[in-house]
Amino acid sequence: MTAPPIVSVVLSVHNGASELPRAIDTILKQTFSDFELIAINNGSTDETASVLDSLRDPRLRVFHQDNIGFPGALNRGIALARGRYVARQDHDDWALPTRLEKQLAYLIANRDCAMVGTRAEIWVGDEKTERTHDHPADNAALQFELLFDNPFVHSSMMLRKSALDVVGGYTTDPVRQPPEDYELWSRIARLYKVANLPERLTIYREVPRSLSRTGLNPFAEKVLLISAENLAHAAGDKHPAQAHRDVAALTHRAFHVVSVNPDIEQLCGIVAKAGNRIAASEADPTILDRAQARIANLRRNHADANAEKSSSRPSVLPKRRITSLRWISQQLARLKR
Repeated sequence: MTAPPIVSVVLSVHNGASELPRAIDTILKQTFSDFELIAINNGSTDETASVLDSLRDPRLRVFHQDNIGFPGALNRGIALARGRYVARQDHDDWALPTRLEKQLAYLIANRDCAMVGTRAEIWVGDEKTERTHDHPADNAALQFELLFDNPFVHSSMMLRKSALDVVGGYTTDPVRQPPEDYELWSRIARLYKVANLPERLTIYREVPRSLSRTGLNPFAEKVLLISAENLAHAAGDKHPAQAHRDVAALTHRAFHVVSVNPDIEQLCGIVAKAGNRIAASEADPTILDRAQARIANLRRNHADANAEKSSSRPSVLPKRRITSLRWISQQLARLKR
């Protein structure tokens, strides 16, 4: 009987026939070879099925199914995974040749870490840009940045399957996703250490039809929800309150959902408390600098929110101006007598 592979790479695709071959090729050409690539054709109506069926590699396992949504398809891939480690790959991104090898080496050397991503170059189609996703690498910084946003590139991740067995897979609850990745990373980070390799081993491609990569943000409200939950947890509060939601909303400049008169000192105190707790638990005083930077940004956004609120109010004439108008009205009335 053949021994199971060490790593299971999970890829879900829906109508991605044109981008799929190159993405798969970058996995099949990895320097680390003891893996399986689980490709889920998630209800495609283009040539995706024929593209997948034409590929010949014993490490490739293809499954065709109706469209059950992206997180549902990823969960099926995880359930089919035979490896001790689960790596993610998007159908339109590319992996540099040493990505799996270096991630596996990191997780083997750091047994208290449940997942590791990489930094990434950002390309527009087939053109390299000057932009990058150079997220923090160490656990302390990532634990802090997760309070506000997602400091990981989804298509760059490798996770311990044992950690997924503990926390569960991707949520399929429409109230909580998308972003299904930020939601899952948040649950994992509450129980385990997390990391990014400080190397750009992923090509993150902005291509047409990549919903999360357009100027439109279809999941902003869920980001605020997850951020508020993370802030509450980090500050030692059982459930997120309005103040946590206000911190999240101000951070993302979602002024329309900020409460009427938020107490900016209370909001800054939440960030400071969360920063202090993470800095103490990780023995990393640099987190205090990150917290101060976030607090400064929070104050600026609070001032901008107030200015925006003031500019949208109906204009009110000064008292002196009202008096002048009343005097003019009185004089006009006298002339009519």
